[in-house]
Amino acid sequence: MERKLKIAIIHPDLGIGGAERLIVDAAVELVSHGHDVHIFTAHHDKNRCFEETVSGAFPVTVYGSFLPRHVFYRLHALCAYLRCIFVALCVLFLWPSFDVVLADQVSVVIPLLKLKKSMKVVFYCHFPDLLLAHHTTVLRRLYRKPIDFIEEITTGVFMHGESNLLFFILLLMWTNSTNLILIS
Repeated sequence: MERKLKIAIIHPDLGIGGAERLIVDAAVELVSHGHDVHIFTAHHDKNRCFEETVSGAFPVTVYGSFLPRHVFYRLHALCAYLRCIFVALCVLFLWPSFDVVLADQVSVVIPLLKLKKSMKVVFYCHFPDLLLAHHTTVLRRLYRKPIDFIEEITTGVFMHGESNLLFFILLLMWTNSTNLILIS
C-alpha cells in the first residue's frame, strides 16, 4: 500500500494563469491519489481564481498579502522574492513538517525550506526568470544582478530533469534524493 504524503505547495500568486493551472492540476491529481495537499501563497483572490482552489478539495492559506507586489510598478521580482520568503518562513515555523514541499517559480525559498531536514524539496521552474528579464539599462542591470545571482545559486544546487510533475514528486519520495528541479 502506498504511503499517504503530506505535501505543501508554495506558489507566489494564486490567480488565473498557466502556472497557476499547472499547480492546481498537480494538487487535484495528488489529492486524487490520496495525498494531503495544502497550497500556500501570498495572494489568492477568491473572486478571480480557479474553482478548485475554493471548492474545498485542498486548503489554500494566504500569508503576506500585506506585502506589496510592486513599488510604483517597479521592483516586481524583488517583491516576489520577499513575499515568497515570507510564505516559506510561515510554512516552516507555523506548520508541522510536510513530507514534500513543492516550491513553484521563486527559487529563493529553497535554502529556507531545506532547513527542515525531514522535508524533501521539489522546485518547479516554468522558465528561469533570469532568462526572461531584460537587462537593457545600467540601472536595470544593477537591479537584476543580485536577483539573477540568487536564482543561479538557489537553482544550481539541484539536479535537472524534465517530465511529468506528479511522476517526479512521487519519484522523489521513492528515492533518497533530497533535491530536484523541474524545468518546462
